[in-house]
Amino acid sequence: MSDINIGLVAENQNLSEFEITENFSCVRFLDQNKERFELEFNLEKGTSFNTFFIRSHEELFIIHPPEKQYLNTFNKVISRFCDQFKLDKINFISGHINPQIIETIKNISTQFQNTTITCSNPGYKLISELWNQRNPTLENFIEIQLPEINIIKKEHNLELDNISLELIPIPTARWPGGLIIYERNQEILLSEKIFSAHIATKYWSETNRVSTEIDRKHFYDCLMAPMSNQVVSITEKISDYDIKTIAPLHGPAIEYSLKSFLNDYIRWGENLSTNNPKIALIYASAYGNTASIGDALAKGINRTSVEVESINCEFTPNDVLVKSIQNADGYLIGSPTLGGHAPTPIVSALGSLLAEGNRDKPVGIFGSFGWSGEAIDLLETKLKDGGFKFSFDPIRIKFSPNKPKIKELEEIGTHFGRKIIKKAKKKPRKSDTGMITSKTDPKLQALGRVIGSLCVLTASKGKDENNIKGAMLASWVSQASFSPPGLSIAVAKDRSVESLLQIGDSFALNILSEKDFKEPLKRFTKPFAPGEDRFEGINIELTPNEQIIIPESLAWLDASVKERMECGDHWVIYAEVQHGNILKSDSLTAVHHRKTGANY
Repeated sequence: MSDINIGLVAENQNLSEFEITENFSCVRFLDQNKERFELEFNLEKGTSFNTFFIRSHEELFIIHPPEKQYLNTFNKVISRFCDQFKLDKINFISGHINPQIIETIKNISTQFQNTTITCSNPGYKLISELWNQRNPTLENFIEIQLPEINIIKKEHNLELDNISLELIPIPTARWPGGLIIYERNQEILLSEKIFSAHIATKYWSETNRVSTEIDRKHFYDCLMAPMSNQVVSITEKISDYDIKTIAPLHGPAIEYSLKSFLNDYIRWGENLSTNNPKIALIYASAYGNTASIGDALAKGINRTSVEVESINCEFTPNDVLVKSIQNADGYLIGSPTLGGHAPTPIVSALGSLLAEGNRDKPVGIFGSFGWSGEAIDLLETKLKDGGFKFSFDPIRIKFSPNKPKIKELEEIGTHFGRKIIKKAKKKPRKSDTGMITSKTDPKLQALGRVIGSLCVLTASKGKDENNIKGAMLASWVSQASFSPPGLSIAVAKDRSVESLLQIGDSFALNILSEKDFKEPLKRFTKPFAPGEDRFEGINIELTPNEQIIIPESLAWLDASVKERMECGDHWVIYAEVQHGNILKSDSLTAVHHRKTGANY
């Protein structure tokens, strides 16, 4: 496929075009911005927004129109198509719908009177609600007539010259208007959010299977895991099609080892669908901010092996909602505040929770607001009066959370998940062979004789108000290579600092002295509240990579993460050592002795 750079969008952005067939192309908006707050952008590789254009007679079909931030250049692209090929009708096919995309469609519809929108039934509901929603920051609000809308209620075929499309509604809790498109002749699936990855790459497809695996798994963990059952069903349905290429909404297309990737999506979902405790995450979200808060909480909960069931109450039948409440081991409910009130679906869902919820199970509330926050007050008052016990203070965030707040939300989610596990009925520990194990198991006693250096791992990322810090006590540490000098560290999946140890991130390993290890041991084994500064009151220094050295260190290493391997309930991190120094040459390394391999 050709790669034609057709201009600069804005600072940190550019545009590329890929020709699929003579009249079928993809325009990719590349965004190098690495400071976006949303959880799914934490790997800081930018992103792309992939929009597809099909020319048929005098009509231009635009699949997945981009968000408002790309509008200026999007206008130029449309003008180029229409002028060059004498097109006078535009048909938007959109499943992913949010206020920014609506603004794009509204702008184009004022320029082209012959505009049509094709969407699913839930998509139509979203568009109708958002189309003339007043923005309180604008003094002069002008209503724009809603274009003609074609509603797709089930699989629908669309024949366009040499292009044969099948439109497939795929509603999910996060994106109820979901609509994927299969093109039969090229055997290409335009998969929308499913299978996406946030990578700003100029290439049409991944260079190999491994090149995007970490990014796609991260996207899955952030956005797909809370609705894993729905995603598994969608993936199984997609697997029945003859597909050569998957082209998602974000990131490069998937062409290598496509079948194994689909199998991974199913496996990831099935691993989450266990008999573990379950949390019902109930929410509504007007602009996506409340949903982003819920995503961060869910990411933290998932680290504890507790399953999250994400329920968008605007599009969930009441009987399904009630069943989820009855089967859940804990509840989270979140709402935006619109015009000083909670949305009607949230009020209805709150009534179901009050009627069907178990008062002995923990609950938490959250929400975003612009000027008031009455919806959060309503949730708090009604649930408190109804006899529910809160696991954390209500989360109130004005507009959208920044990166430190996102990390704090993850930690709140992890704490909430741990409480659920403690309340769940304890069962005997089983090994992977199915045998019941305990601390007296001979193999675990033998494993406990493996010892390691006692260290404190510290990590810092971001600048100024976006700075995030973390730390953990570590003893599962080993030198891993001579050239380059490298080490490996095992990090439990529910550790808060784990999110700061992605490939490319830096950290410091503070090796403790056998003379001075007691104070840092006491400090870093105590439980920290979500968002609490691990280094408050400590006279720290920084490595050349601006990582944190604690004063009790015998020696320190400044390292960069190169590889990550998933190992059961831990991640094994391989890092290349870039700097280091000995601070106390007259002391020996503290060593952690154990009697069992069943715990630290």
